[in-house]
Amino acid sequence: MGKQKVNHKFLLLILLIVNGFLVPDLFSQPVVGLDNWFNHEINAKTGKPFHYLWSDSELSGYSRWGDIFTGRGARIATIGKPFPDELRKINIYIIVDPDTTTESASPNYIESDDIASIKRWVEDGGVLAVLANDGPNCEFTHLNKMMRQFGITFNHVTLHPVKEDNFEMGASINLPDHRVFKGVTKIYLKDISDINLSGTAEAILTEKGKVLMAENHFGKGYVFAIGDPWIYNEYIDHERLPVSFENLKAAENLTDLLLNYARHK
Repeated sequence: MGKQKVNHKFLLLILLIVNGFLVPDLFSQPVVGLDNWFNHEINAKTGKPFHYLWSDSELSGYSRWGDIFTGRGARIATIGKPFPDELRKINIYIIVDPDTTTESASPNYIESDDIASIKRWVEDGGVLAVLANDGPNCEFTHLNKMMRQFGITFNHVTLHPVKEDNFEMGASINLPDHRVFKGVTKIYLKDISDINLSGTAEAILTEKGKVLMAENHFGKGYVFAIGDPWIYNEYIDHERLPVSFENLKAAENLTDLLLNYARHK
């Protein structure tokens, strides 16, 4: 019996040691939340949400970007209305192309309570990435009310219009020395809106005097912004893009940047 008691104590000690290593890793896993409230398009054929979602594996989806996040040890989630309790569960919050009335009969606009919750969450260390769209395809009025809190607003314009498969019309070269563009010489941006800056917001990518990407270190958090969904499945690799474009590498760099800024909660 004495020997059995020793064995039990030994096993208990081993479990406590293993638990001590595993539990912190479990709680430190970053969670990346992708909005499906402000962007809530329904596929007319399937009756299900689609377009810029982790679950959408068609060219319209973000499944491949989700794979990059999970490949780096993050967990991906889909987020409804950003109540404070929901935001506390995630480290990175991605909002893409809020709906217009042509995309949804009853759009969920970014309202004052959403703005207050998101601003406070970023101030406390949250990482916010906003990928808007060009003028006709994005709801800017409410989006800009939120983005103005971070010194960033989108203009209701369309730059880099691309005709058919003339991909060079969407090429951006002469990229700056920034982590998003490490090892990248050329990216594809189609039908993009430019950005106005104020306060502490800074340009990441400027072209012909127009800001196409921006960032802001806000409170303890970080904000990234671009006026284009940019790295959805259709344009993240070379299924459609010529091999000279390096959107996939830039997407990997952006993923690393967001994860680096994410504060594990």
